[in-house]
This record gives sequence, C-alpha cells and structure tokens, in this order.
Amino acid sequence: MIRKLLIACLVVFLVIVLLGVGAIATWWFVSKTPVARDEVSAVSYKLEVPVGMGIKAVASELEEQGIIRSKTVFYLLARRESLQLKAGVYPLLSSMDTSEIFSILESGRQENLVVSIPEGLTLSKIASLLEENDVISAQEFLTVTRNPVLLAEYEIPAPSFEGYLFPDTYYFSPGMDGESVLRMLVDNFCRKISQIGDLADLSADELFDVVRLASIVEREYQVESEAPLIASVFKNRLEKNIGLYSCATIVYIITEIEGRPHPEIVTNKDLKLNSPYNTYMWSGLPPGPISNPGFVALDAVAHAPDTPYYYFRVTGKGDGSHHFSEDFQEHIEVGAMQTKRAAGN
Repeated sequence: MIRKLLIACLVVFLVIVLLGVGAIATWWFVSKTPVARDEVSAVSYKLEVPVGMGIKAVASELEEQGIIRSKTVFYLLARRESLQLKAGVYPLLSSMDTSEIFSILESGRQENLVVSIPEGLTLSKIASLLEENDVISAQEFLTVTRNPVLLAEYEIPAPSFEGYLFPDTYYFSPGMDGESVLRMLVDNFCRKISQIGDLADLSADELFDVVRLASIVEREYQVESEAPLIASVFKNRLEKNIGLYSCATIVYIITEIEGRPHPEIVTNKDLKLNSPYNTYMWSGLPPGPISNPGFVALDAVAHAPDTPYYYFRVTGKGDGSHHFSEDFQEHIEVGAMQTKRAAGN
C-alpha cells in the first residue's frame, strides 16, 4: 500500500515537473521568439499610440495584427519590466522580439510623416494632400491658413496664406496641430526668400506683388530656363497696363472658385468669366496668388531679364517649350490655345 502511494506521489511529482518545464519553455518561446524568422517574411505595422493608451490595448492590437504571439505574455512582461509607453506612431515588424518592441515603445523614436508638396499646388490642394498623408484634416489646415492673427504676424496683406506655402519635402510629426504645420511651410518660404537677392528687403506689399506674379509664372512655365522669359513678358505687359492674358488665371477661376474639373482647353466663353482673377478682362495682377510658387518662379520674377516680348505660346513640340513673340500677329500664327495640366494632376 505504501509502495503504491509512493509511486503515485512520484508520478504526480513528475507530472508537475513536466508541466512546469513545459510552461517555462512555452513562456520562453512566446516571449523571446519573434513571430517571423526574418524581415523578409515579417509583417510590418504602424502602431499608433495616442496619449492615455494602456498596455493591454497595445498588446491586443499587436496580437491582432500578427506582430506578437500572445497579448497575455506581452502584458505580463510589460508589467514586470515597468514598460513606460510614449505616445507616437511606431513602425514595428513581426521579426522583432518582445524586448526590441519594448525598447521602441519606450524610446519615443516615432516615425515621421514625409510629405512632398510639388510646385504650383493651390492652398486647397495642399490641404487635401496633408489630409491624405494623415498629417492633419484639410478643414483644420484651411481654417488656420485664414487666421488673421497669424496673417498679421507674417505681414501678409491677404485673406489667406495662398502663395506663401513653399513647395518642398516636409517631415511632420504625428499629432501636429494646424498652426505648427502651417508655420513649417511659411517659415520655409521666408528662408527661401532670404536666399533670393532683391526680395529679402521688399516691403510686405511689394513681396505680395512678387508672389502673385510668381504664382502665375509657376503655372505657365514647363521648361525651367523659360521661366525668366515668361516673367519678362508679364512684366512688360504690366508696365504697359496691358492685361496679362494668362490662361492659368482662367483655370484658377474654373477649378478653385467655381469648383469645376481642369479644362483641356480654355474656350472663348471661359475668357469672359466674370471674376477679378480674369486677366483677360482686367489689367494688372489678380487679387491674390493662384498657386504656391517654388524657387524657380520666385527667382524668375526677381530677376526677369529685359526682353522685347509681349506674347508666348506652347510650341506644340511636346516638350513644354514656348514660342516668344513681340507682336500679336506672330503670336496667333503659332497655334491653338492650350492649357497646362493642373499641378498635382
């Protein structure tokens, strides 16, 4: 009887030992072994950790996305290690072990949101681009670009920052507010202006004239070397109080003011659109910029050469080049009126 009891106790002991060893092995495997063997076969995931998010919620999300094996083990290890979560957006891989993930979440090394803004976009298109890249909602950005306090701070004599949002590649931090995003773009504009001789010392009103003209040049040139020539044409027409006759301003009316699609051609009917931006009906510069110009267009306006040209038109060669002429007869003999594709399209 005693022998049977001893054997039973031994069996129970062995079972307990085996279960313990199995539990330890399982714990080690789950906690130390990544889901994927290498980065090639790994699942990638951007974990967004807002302020106040708890470890349990993080563990559940990571398990659901296949980044970790067990949310329970992850949670218990996090508690044992006193994991301090920091808000941010973190790129994670299923080839990372638990300690690597902990290190990233505690480091605050969040991923930047990289957005490239091309030359010639309008304010509304930039707002949409920022929203598409999860930087900020378009409406919030549009609202802050019309903030009169900020406009006064930057001495911009206009109802919005249209024209002053410099085209460039930006690295935004997740969760930035509208004012911070706006300042990045406008401060960059100010830095670039300081690099262009003859612009840094202009008054706010004089600079506004440059920006308005550069915004038109930006939408007209396709070959960089022709930008100064196009600027010279417009300056010649302004000096003679002749309408700028820019198709780009007509397109701005159609797309930005009336909200219609970008036209393939500008028709005679379009040239009669009733708007102060219609440079076929009114001489001088339009009320505001029609795009956000880049360095080439701004520099072209600042250093426009003296030329005899009053007209230019796309040659039709397919390379975006223009024919420049002194008189209207030569101008109309070049070819049919065309429009450039809208920036961003």
